[in-house]
Amino acid sequence: MDAREIERCIEEFGTDVYRFCLKLCMDRTDAEDLYQQTFLKALETDWILDWTQNPRALFFSLSHNLWKSNMRKQARRNRIAPCGNLDDEGEAILHFGESIEENFFRKELMAQVDRIIQSLPEKIRVPLILFYLSDCSIEQIAGIIKKPPGTVKSRLFKGRSLIKKRLEETGYGR
Repeated sequence: MDAREIERCIEEFGTDVYRFCLKLCMDRTDAEDLYQQTFLKALETDWILDWTQNPRALFFSLSHNLWKSNMRKQARRNRIAPCGNLDDEGEAILHFGESIEENFFRKELMAQVDRIIQSLPEKIRVPLILFYLSDCSIEQIAGIIKKPPGTVKSRLFKGRSLIKKRLEETGYGR
């Protein structure tokens, strides 16, 4: 790819790729690094983008593969010399017109769902993030994670069921 194509991709769906990286990494600095690695890797390749096929899915797939590679690398490093990682506080979104109590409960519910999603196994977590946060179709997700569409549907169902079950265990939905 050349620099003009990369620039067009960043303008078209760069925020979607960044949001996906942020949800994968759950750390702003790691997400920024992954985002930059994704577009740098695309620049280094000699791919020719077909804009009629969904090129956004290509970048989701590329960032997912880079993230998995980084996770493996980090796991190897942690086996050799363990170290900790400090977390940033989650994103704060203010909605005007809500009472402070409603805003607090909504934020608490969002934080609880985020914690549940992050505690899920990777094979369930990634399709949930792609489907609900990145608006990818089942077929696109299947291409990104290299699994059949039926497997993606099954993992989405399983993920929703686990989230619902864990929320009910903590008292939501009663």
